Amino acid sequence: MQQDTTGRQSYTPLREPALAQAVAMPLLEETTLPQEHPPTVPVVIIGNGPSGICLSYLLSGYKPYLDTATVHPNPILYRKLQETKHLPITEQDLEYLSEGLEGRSGNPVAVLFDTLLHPNADFGYEFPPVLQWRREKQHHIPHLVLGRATPGGAWHAMQGSMLTISLGIWMELPGVNYRDLTNGKRRDVTSDRATPEEISSYYRNYVKLKGLQKNFADNTYVTCVQKLCRGHEGEGLENGHTGQENGGVGDGGNEGFEGNGVECLNKGAGGALWEVRGYQQLQNDTHVPFSVFAENVVLATGASDSPVRLGVDGEDLPFVFHSISDLGLAIGQRKLDLKSDPILVVGAGLSAADAVLCACNSNIRVLHVFRKNVDDPDLIFKQLPKTLYPEYHKVYNMMCSQTYINVPPSSASNRPHTVSIASSVCAKMCPKPQLAAGNMAGNSSVGLFPDYTSFPEHCVVSFQSDMKCLIQGNNSLKAFKISMALVLIGTNPNLFFLKGHGQYLGQDPTKPVSCKQNPIDIHPYTFECTKEPGLFAMGPLVGDNFVRFLKGGALGIASCLLKRLKKKGKLISNGGNNFI
Repeated sequence: MQQDTTGRQSYTPLREPALAQAVAMPLLEETTLPQEHPPTVPVVIIGNGPSGICLSYLLSGYKPYLDTATVHPNPILYRKLQETKHLPITEQDLEYLSEGLEGRSGNPVAVLFDTLLHPNADFGYEFPPVLQWRREKQHHIPHLVLGRATPGGAWHAMQGSMLTISLGIWMELPGVNYRDLTNGKRRDVTSDRATPEEISSYYRNYVKLKGLQKNFADNTYVTCVQKLCRGHEGEGLENGHTGQENGGVGDGGNEGFEGNGVECLNKGAGGALWEVRGYQQLQNDTHVPFSVFAENVVLATGASDSPVRLGVDGEDLPFVFHSISDLGLAIGQRKLDLKSDPILVVGAGLSAADAVLCACNSNIRVLHVFRKNVDDPDLIFKQLPKTLYPEYHKVYNMMCSQTYINVPPSSASNRPHTVSIASSVCAKMCPKPQLAAGNMAGNSSVGLFPDYTSFPEHCVVSFQSDMKCLIQGNNSLKAFKISMALVLIGTNPNLFFLKGHGQYLGQDPTKPVSCKQNPIDIHPYTFECTKEPGLFAMGPLVGDNFVRFLKGGALGIASCLLKRLKKKGKLISNGGNNFI
């Protein structure tokens, strides 16, 4: 750090030009205003995964127009598109275009954008997009994309040869064909799914191909987002902020920002400027703090920050894990093999299924515990076509056909049964399971893993330090000795940098934000938070967990900002960027 001519300490310039020029601001501890305010960025995007990348593309002047050489298979939508074919989709009425469309997302703009990019995809067709992209630099909106790693987000942390749920072409972003960057490879005639490595490489190369690098600041960690002013002079911070929450500065330093020359360009959406603070980690492990002002903030953080916990005793013991990568690490270090005690997998989603597959492929015994009945229509396996996802249907078949049967001790002394904790049970567990009556048998179990046992409608009661776990069924309590436990029951976003962890933004403000149970409440066509003007959310935070649909959030947000800034005459006429 160094001192400026006023004697205040200022930041050492950062390597990324985005932060080097836009983030030269006072120390976080200071409560006095600098004499000259730093430039205000129109948009700051928190998260550099596919959501943030796609939005950056649309904010960089790339405009989607109807490709007049194509015909959309939906005649009603096609007629609507023809009515204003001279206008980009971002300048049209998204509510009007979305009306009557149906799809696998609850957000209408997500369904609209998906059908424009992948017409009739849900019917198994691979029609070309009906959009063509034009670069109009005069419609460029300066913005910063802050991410903890290189562009691609959580995809860089995924490893192994497992395939994505979505087809590779559904993972692509506008303007760059996925197959063009993966040498057009197809594994077989029925599947075009991709590995995490292929997808992360695609996103990284996409940013370079589209010239978006200047908008991205990598290795940045956001620690606080708060409002600095509202559209009324002298009112200080909004939403109950005292300025001391989340490490914030005091009210005294921010009071009357408007009266001191900071113009709130976003008055039409609540009149507030936002301050985004955090630090950037450099190659030498140095943490350099930053602070940047923004007229609009977009939450694109995804949902993989915090694993959902069971909340039972012993969950913090060293053999209990919440990530499938820990299983891969244990296998790679040869800590698990066929002679090991079985692993316990908790959960009935795709992550749990991945763990089962990983263990089975390594000849490791598996106990699989989940709360739902195998016939529950909400099980994800019910929604996956067998031809595209044979490995997941193999797991589902085992969940159905290789269930644990609670047989009285007198008739099956060699089976684990209802007991108090006893070593005899732990020593004789996981033999070849008996097939439950009424479940799949015979040919359906051919090729399945014999040393796998499922426990439908069971839950974990506790983990104990002697590597035992207690599992409870409807009328029984069972004890098992295990080598490790994998609790894979979902993840939640970590919005610690917002007031109250952002809970007030949820559809139910009395509960934490959850991608499935309590997504952020947004306007359906702009993705602006209903409880916080100038704050937007997209992707898993609003219930769109698949890349195929999260792109709709980018369309809605870009359309809203372009219309809003155009109305105010704030678009960059020369296509330049004064902030980066």
